[in-house]
Amino acid sequence: MQPKHIKTATVALLIFIFVGCATSEQNEQATNEVFVNELLFQMTVDEKIGQMTQVDRQFLTDITDISKYNLGSLLSGGGSTPEVNKPELWADMYDSYQKEALKTRLGIPLVYGIDAVHGHNNVIGATIFPHNIGLGATGDAKLVEAVSQATALEVAATGIDWTFAPCITVPRDIRWGRTYEGFSEDPALVTKLGEAAILGYQSYNLNNPNSILACAKHFIGDGGTVFGTGLDGMVDRGDVQLTEKELREIHLTAYKTAIETGVATIMASYNSFNGNKIHGNKYLLTDLLKTELGFQGFVISDWAAIDDIPGDYKSDIIISINAGIDMVMVSGGNEPFPKFVKLFKEAVEEGSIPMSRIDDAVRRILLVKKRYGLFEKPFSDKTLLPHVGSDKHRAIAREAVEKSMVILKNQNAILPLKKEGQRIVVAGKGADNIGMQCGGWTISWQGEHGAITTGTTILEAIRSTVEDANNVLYTENGENASGDVAIVVVGEDPYAEMKGDRSNLELGEKDLTLINNIQSKGIPVVVLLLSGRPMLITDHLEQWNAFVAAWLPGTEGKGVSNVLFGDYKPTGRLPFSWPRSMNQLPVSKTDDHLFNLGYGLTY
Repeated sequence: MQPKHIKTATVALLIFIFVGCATSEQNEQATNEVFVNELLFQMTVDEKIGQMTQVDRQFLTDITDISKYNLGSLLSGGGSTPEVNKPELWADMYDSYQKEALKTRLGIPLVYGIDAVHGHNNVIGATIFPHNIGLGATGDAKLVEAVSQATALEVAATGIDWTFAPCITVPRDIRWGRTYEGFSEDPALVTKLGEAAILGYQSYNLNNPNSILACAKHFIGDGGTVFGTGLDGMVDRGDVQLTEKELREIHLTAYKTAIETGVATIMASYNSFNGNKIHGNKYLLTDLLKTELGFQGFVISDWAAIDDIPGDYKSDIIISINAGIDMVMVSGGNEPFPKFVKLFKEAVEEGSIPMSRIDDAVRRILLVKKRYGLFEKPFSDKTLLPHVGSDKHRAIAREAVEKSMVILKNQNAILPLKKEGQRIVVAGKGADNIGMQCGGWTISWQGEHGAITTGTTILEAIRSTVEDANNVLYTENGENASGDVAIVVVGEDPYAEMKGDRSNLELGEKDLTLINNIQSKGIPVVVLLLSGRPMLITDHLEQWNAFVAAWLPGTEGKGVSNVLFGDYKPTGRLPFSWPRSMNQLPVSKTDDHLFNLGYGLTY
């Protein structure tokens, strides 16, 4: 037992350290606020509006637009890449834009954003991790933090400061094409993994050269929209028809934790809440988010989302800024950013937007830039470039794939498969298809089939796993199939938001025909599903020998084969209930699902 005076001294030391750290943080915050207030005092209306304007680089008519309009932010939307998509050229591009921003009168640096939602997924050669639905199946917060930390390092290597992630939506209707961007239908799991992701992106010190800014999205209720109220009568961008109590219980929990964790930015959501667009909802964006929850960062709009507010474009600007949007992501399409800037200034000069609201928004933006260290280190650090697609990061991705695989049926213990002594048929459009493994938000916005980036396909991984690769027969369409067992890789074509909404979640006829053709030859089948959500398999599952939900695993197919052949004992559990029929959508805890939330087999 320690003497009492030693215990007392230890406690005193801990208190001293804690108070010292708190004092240091307070001093830094005070210093940052003084810096920002002095800068804000010098700014003209044009310069303030510029800070509140974000433009996709592809819509710049010339690089000098950055200094001409005092732009505060650029982004790369899906597919908005340098002419040659290589990591080092991303860094060069970023630095050229930053140099132009620093030519302005006050030399305020840009903050550059990108949708790095499952790795640095716009960059060829980067590590592509499983989409969030797969990470939800791992249930592993430490792993999610490691994935986000690796992503941050690869993003930082290309100079970019900010990812529009994590998505902390709680999808309740899997017909929604963004379901895979959510960790789970369970708010508690979303909260836990969302917190881990933010810590991974931002680290415990925002001014860390290996970290980036995180963005919790989409505030609020994006996963709770009612089918039939969205685009084209579907789900995306629809209306959330809940009481405020229900909205808070299901969709707000993760944001409370995100704010407590120190998330730097939050993105507003396209959807409506009981008929009112979120982007124009002052109660939700200001009274709830900023006042009640105490969010100190800044709120970014979604892509051209203010355009959906009823009224003309000028009124859209007035309503959204007054509601609490601090920075507007201007698409550059029908409403180009010069028009946005012009109308914004008109609204300020006529008094439709008070200067106090402008100053609050700009102060928030500048404080984030200052805390992140952009004023001191505005350029890329090219010594980080070797981390892009590194072996270390791909190993983290393989672990994530292994832990995300959910075994839903394993009749007569057909899995794990033997590495020798049997002839294996590999079939299906997803077997040798990096693009299908990765899904949407990969290199391009909607994603594509084929060898779109560097990685290991499932077929390649299987061939590298078995003792003799000659015992693996590949047939995409099942022709000439002959063997002891077949791994049939089926599922969804790549898609992202808007394009991914579906009214029917049945497997495609070609996939079902392929499985049936192979079974008709007496070959046992292991069906491996690549998808961004559960699919309807009720009428077919009984005929299959094994069934595995692989989600959208990304570039590291070896993680899939490691589970199939027993090099990793499966631990994945369903992050979503698996419905028997379309009648069970949206999710309901009282339904008799085909597989319940949290279900998963092991060996």
